[in-house]
Amino acid sequence: MRITLCALSVTSLVLSGAPAWGTAGSPATLAWGAAGSPATATRTVSTASALATADASAALPAPGNPAGRAYVPAEARPAGTSRPTRVVGKGTPASCTSQAVVAAVAAGGVITFSCGPRPVTIAMKATAKIRNASARVVIDGGGKVTLSGGGKRRILYMNTCDKAQGWTTSHCDDQATPQLTLQNLTFADGNSTGQRAEGGGGGAVFVRGGRVKVIGSRFVRNRCDPSGPDLGGAALRVLDQSRDLPVYVVRSTFGGAPGLGGICSNGGALSGIGVSWVVLNSVISDNKAIGRGANPARGGTAGGGSGGAIYADGNRFTVRVAGSIIKNNQAREGGGAIFFVSNDRTGTLTIDHSTLRHNPSAGFETRGYPGIFFLGAGKPKVTSSTLR
Repeated sequence: MRITLCALSVTSLVLSGAPAWGTAGSPATLAWGAAGSPATATRTVSTASALATADASAALPAPGNPAGRAYVPAEARPAGTSRPTRVVGKGTPASCTSQAVVAAVAAGGVITFSCGPRPVTIAMKATAKIRNASARVVIDGGGKVTLSGGGKRRILYMNTCDKAQGWTTSHCDDQATPQLTLQNLTFADGNSTGQRAEGGGGGAVFVRGGRVKVIGSRFVRNRCDPSGPDLGGAALRVLDQSRDLPVYVVRSTFGGAPGLGGICSNGGALSGIGVSWVVLNSVISDNKAIGRGANPARGGTAGGGSGGAIYADGNRFTVRVAGSIIKNNQAREGGGAIFFVSNDRTGTLTIDHSTLRHNPSAGFETRGYPGIFFLGAGKPKVTSSTLR
């Protein structure tokens, strides 16, 4: 069944108990493992396979949706890096170490890499943590750097309310800095499982406070806890942005092919509480929300399972998706593509010149909007887009 939505002409789909559509458009069974999680949710990585993963990272497709034509505002464009504050590496792969990355991120400023002419994967031995005294942190991989959590750890962490990273204001939940830009990077195999501070989540990147934007980057095979009613964001978890300004995600890819997507209780790619998102010219595919019991958790369950691609909850916030493709994501509960709940019904969802397809919601979704569960102001605004 294909539905093309232009100026909000829609078709119907059952709100509760919707079938799980396969990639060919026919009903299919979601591939949940015996323990209630996808068969690919956990795995053991040998030394040999880890080396193969490094090679595969270099062969990933270019980030973003090449057909996306959404306008990118000035504040969402790449940061200049011609005069970096510090450079990781001395021209060889061996000089680009986890220790060097951790030190550079802690020092802040504009960070670039010199790791030789070929793509390189840096195996992170510790999570890189941003110090809250840093006004600005730009990390630019030049399209050749993969930061890998090795399936063991979160890759990058920023939290203005974490006193261990420096207490800089009396209003840590709404401060303007640090301002973090992640561009031309690949984040692979991050895993925040067991990291429950601030609600957990953020398998590759966790951010609270300041501002963050992601440009020209890729997120593959990231993980966070498999259960929990609000826990989410296998790739990126964001809380408390300054003045409630949006998180920009521009020309980036989350997953991108079978086996590359993120897996978490909620938000197989992106997750936020009270956070606005603007997703431009990007691809979000093959991610899974694997929790069971939704939010609040049904009796006898641990909760979760919503937002195969994007999980957005809170009061007044917005989500805008433009020039983007969201496909082949799955939710065990609601919103195979997007789970959007504005508790006070003031939040808005806009989908413009985008394609959402084959995003099954095994539990529930909003009638007429395949792959979406929406509670907010009015109805989702959908223009020149395809939902099916």
